[in-house]
Amino acid sequence: MVSIDELIKKIVSPLVDYPKQIEISHNESDRFMEYHLRLNEDDIGRIIGKHGHVIQTVRTIVYSVPVEGQKKARLIVDDGKQ
Repeated sequence: MVSIDELIKKIVSPLVDYPKQIEISHNESDRFMEYHLRLNEDDIGRIIGKHGHVIQTVRTIVYSVPVEGQKKARLIVDDGKQ
């Protein structure tokens, strides 16, 4: 069985110019298991896509994978503006 981290990397890697710079970190809350995706700043627009269509498709795939317990997966693109 593929982990969600590996799944995200397999989907995102072909879409970006700097696949070796993909980093995924985790944050867990009461309701969600959050996956924070960090990319090279030049790849952020690529992964979001026009009108957010690319990231929405990636999120749909990630959200369909069951996570432990009753929690839901959440994919967040960290753009460094926080």
